Amino acid sequence: MKKLKLIYNPSAGDTSFRFDLDACVAQFQAGGYEVHLARTSGPPDIERSIAGKNASGCDAIVVSGGDGSVSLSVNAMLKHKVHVPLGIIPSGTANDFAAFLKIPKEPEKAAEVIARHRLISADAGLVRGAGGREEYFINVCCAGMFTNISQQIDIRFKNSFGKLAYYIKGLEQLPNFVPMRVAVTTPSRFVEESVYFFFVLNSAGTGGFEKLSPDASINDGLFDFIAFKEQPLLDLAMLFVKVLSGDYLDDPGVIFFRENHFNIETDTEVESDIDGETGPLFPLEIKNIPRALEIFSPALEPV
Repeated sequence: MKKLKLIYNPSAGDTSFRFDLDACVAQFQAGGYEVHLARTSGPPDIERSIAGKNASGCDAIVVSGGDGSVSLSVNAMLKHKVHVPLGIIPSGTANDFAAFLKIPKEPEKAAEVIARHRLISADAGLVRGAGGREEYFINVCCAGMFTNISQQIDIRFKNSFGKLAYYIKGLEQLPNFVPMRVAVTTPSRFVEESVYFFFVLNSAGTGGFEKLSPDASINDGLFDFIAFKEQPLLDLAMLFVKVLSGDYLDDPGVIFFRENHFNIETDTEVESDIDGETGPLFPLEIKNIPRALEIFSPALEPV
């Protein structure tokens, strides 16, 4: 039998995954996997579960959690050169990447996708910041207004209110936010602008906004750069209404292009955010690593 490691945090999201654990294990066993459980209580446990001999002999790694848990798993796999397929059971507060891949929200159905061995390839991002710190991301690297909300929300508040917690915290930021000046250099362009925030996206959305880049692809070797220029708050509010439909990228208040390599500088003291976790300090160098991972998903044609 093939060996599968299932990494889960019983406190993630609404804490209900523990009630689905047995059904998921049954699906994996039906798919020919010998299941090994790794119960975690925080980010260090995820890396320890994957690093070194802990993942030795694994044919697949599955993580139950949200975007943060997926990102931590991706970082551990790429840093420790663990080249096996990654499975996702979306059980966190934010599951933007899983939603883009059309992974079912129901844990047992997500486990069934894995048991059927349906795989796609996915690009990953490498971010190098001040002091040489390096981190990987699977969904988004961003900075500015709204982008560090997940870092600021108390876990109990997030678990109680779900995605609504992100919007409440975002509204708190509006009165005090100051736009930041960014300079972005890519192989084909240079952009300097005062912006409220920017995203370097691998999928179509983040932060609960599922149509930030409706035509995004996770395995085209490119990232989508999106930034909102400084503008009156009323215009910004109108722009957000357009974002909900996904029909906004040609708006004059938006910067949008696709590239595989970015150098980003800012004169503002602001942290970067990687998949909902604190990222390196500026200046940032961001590279696309084409088809760095294989992920279980029903979304696209199998690899």
